[in-house]
Amino acid sequence: MNLAHWIERNAVELPGRPAVAKGNRVVWTHAQLRERVERLASGLLGLGLERGDRVGLAMKNVPEYFECLFAIWHAGLAAVPMNAKLHASEFSYIVENSGCRAVFTTPELTPVIKTVQPACTGHVIDVASPTYADLLSRDRAKITFVEPDELAWLFYTSGTTGRPKGAMLSHRNIVAMTLNYFADFDRVMPEDSILHPAPLSHGSGMWMFPHVCAGAVNVVPESGGFDPAEIFDLISHWQGVSMFAAPTMVRRLTTSGIEADVSNLKLIIYGGAPMYVEDCIAALDRFGPKLAQLYGQGESPMTITHLSREVMADRDHAKWRHRLGSAGVADSCVHVRVVDEDGNELPPGEKGEIVCRGDSVMSGYWNNPEATAKALRDGWLWTGDVGVFDEDGYLTITDRSKDLIISGGTNVYPREVEEVLLQMPQLAEVCVIGRPHPDWGEVVIAYLVKEPGADVSQSEVDAHCLENMARFKRPKAYRFVDALPKSNYGKILKTEVREIEKSQHWED
Repeated sequence: MNLAHWIERNAVELPGRPAVAKGNRVVWTHAQLRERVERLASGLLGLGLERGDRVGLAMKNVPEYFECLFAIWHAGLAAVPMNAKLHASEFSYIVENSGCRAVFTTPELTPVIKTVQPACTGHVIDVASPTYADLLSRDRAKITFVEPDELAWLFYTSGTTGRPKGAMLSHRNIVAMTLNYFADFDRVMPEDSILHPAPLSHGSGMWMFPHVCAGAVNVVPESGGFDPAEIFDLISHWQGVSMFAAPTMVRRLTTSGIEADVSNLKLIIYGGAPMYVEDCIAALDRFGPKLAQLYGQGESPMTITHLSREVMADRDHAKWRHRLGSAGVADSCVHVRVVDEDGNELPPGEKGEIVCRGDSVMSGYWNNPEATAKALRDGWLWTGDVGVFDEDGYLTITDRSKDLIISGGTNVYPREVEEVLLQMPQLAEVCVIGRPHPDWGEVVIAYLVKEPGADVSQSEVDAHCLENMARFKRPKAYRFVDALPKSNYGKILKTEVREIEKSQHWED
């Protein structure tokens, strides 16, 4: 099973229907997309790439993203999508760690990738360049038949131990995720559409697959990102509109004050962070029964639990508000349990670690057997999240993976930020936490202890962060303190730091 077979099938069954659009304009039909994918795959093979080689995508949301991704698979290669917001050093690590033989880029990211281009990366291909046009002029290649468990998508997910880890997702994993969408979220039809205002390298890109499989149209906003006015305009233009959004995006749409016809809206699926119950209710009031929630991880993409639109809309149910505050019930493609430290399943009402198994779960981390052994035990993925089931099978997440901060639907791992801060010789100790925020869910806060006699300002620390990490990971405030609370073993007690943050009346 090669995911690119869907492109072939759509070109035969739905040749003239739109496949990819930008804004209100159709860019390619299914027949046109197939031809471009086959020519681009031929071009990649002509560069000397061989089956199983990794190809990176350092791209903002553009129509070319779709043909690049499926051409990679058509040629029997593996894709390494990367968040376009990453810092140069983060791009460098992922490209080198994965051993990318080539990287597709959009113009604004081409200089960054060329600057950090490691020896293993023979080709940096800007999708707006003559080189890309030349690849598209090659003879059409036949599809490469791959085994279901061959690597398709190397999903780099950050971790509390420092460097990102590459979750290995196979063609089988993505097919299972796709079929789960049809079972638990929606039955997509060819006349339907999905908007992509969120990054195609992550959740929104994962939801392209059910729509490609069904022959629907994938729509990239003209701006390439999220603008409420533009989203409402696209909803009025396209039919059967779905979209994946972070809770902050849903809230912005709800509170925008824009009067717009949303009758074409079919479904908004939100994930990446919990949504406040009152915000859920406000969105349901604005859009009607068209919201669903997912809980997943890169290691089990988009598939652990869900709240269906029917459950979210059932206001007459005695437990309606409780269920809106939960992560929902187990997805159809996975078995989900809450267990103790020894892996023993816990009864409803008892907290433990959330584990799952199924065809959507990764095979392991790329070149990281130690991390794989820790995450996958006896076939179960240990998520690191703590939760509790109720007697009806609804899961509530009580604590997130270690000290993960979710800001604007984007994961920020404190360890990564702390390591950048500790590069400054003026700082002796640091502690990064998340603080609740009404719009962003959480914002990043850094507590800092200076070396004795050191002189460093907030602006200097901020400048250092801007030079060494993605902007969305940068702390929104810096607290200089004399000491950090610690245990008897010298471990910084983040729980106490969070209590300090709550108790103080900071002016920021």
